[in-house]
Amino acid sequence: MESAIKLYNEVSTNCSELVTKSYSTSFSLGIYTLNKRIHKDIYNIYGFVRFADEIVDTFHDLDKEKILNKFEDETFISIKDNFSTNPILHAFQLTVNKFKIEEKHIKAFLDSMRMDLSMKKFNGQEYKKYIYGSAEVVGLMCLKVFCNEEKSYDKLETYAISLGSAFQKVNFLRDIRSDYDERGRVYFPSVDFESFTEEDKKKIEDDIEGEFNNALLGIKKLPAVARNGVYLSYNYYRELLNKIKRLDHKKIKSERIRVSNFKKFIIFLSAYLNPI
Repeated sequence: MESAIKLYNEVSTNCSELVTKSYSTSFSLGIYTLNKRIHKDIYNIYGFVRFADEIVDTFHDLDKEKILNKFEDETFISIKDNFSTNPILHAFQLTVNKFKIEEKHIKAFLDSMRMDLSMKKFNGQEYKKYIYGSAEVVGLMCLKVFCNEEKSYDKLETYAISLGSAFQKVNFLRDIRSDYDERGRVYFPSVDFESFTEEDKKKIEDDIEGEFNNALLGIKKLPAVARNGVYLSYNYYRELLNKIKRLDHKKIKSERIRVSNFKKFIIFLSAYLNPI
């Protein structure tokens, strides 16, 4: 019986790992440079957030609200029961219960996903709420795993929030065209896609730079099991921001900006050979 449960847990986590590697090469590289003993738990978190994001952004011919509601109900039932027949949710609850990830963070994440179902424009307060739920709390979930039994979580919380926010805003800037064309959505408050200016772009970039600078202070204080992996992800997103900064605002509006695979490899190699 025990071996059967162990096998099911392993199969479920393998599903989350497959989801991670299939959907995000950059995130997978970041996980690779984390200490091996926390790989599974970070895969478990990413598998969960990836599936929720796919529900709201991909399945346009289905009743997405109904599916998300069911996904949310099953999430909290799985956490309570320590079990789910959905392998992604089963893997996620293993990590939630192991590290005592707070329910309020999971709820905030799902609330932000729900905002994507209907909202096309965001005011300042809605923008902050969305970023908190979609990115900052995901960073806090990962921080629970990084810190484990250490008492450094409270001291690092504000830095994790800055990093999650910076990552999300870079994503918004990189995807500004596809978000508008495919979903009619603009996340940045007081920004109109059709009249998006160089001044708008510069203001957003400066905001992100400030958050990256604050986040780096915290990365240096992370436990050794996570420091280099998080630093790699930081370098990747910083490079993406630098590339965006070098381009005209019209270029950002016309195509999705990417970091080449070769550049990703160089960033990975640099972080590996020159750990923070």
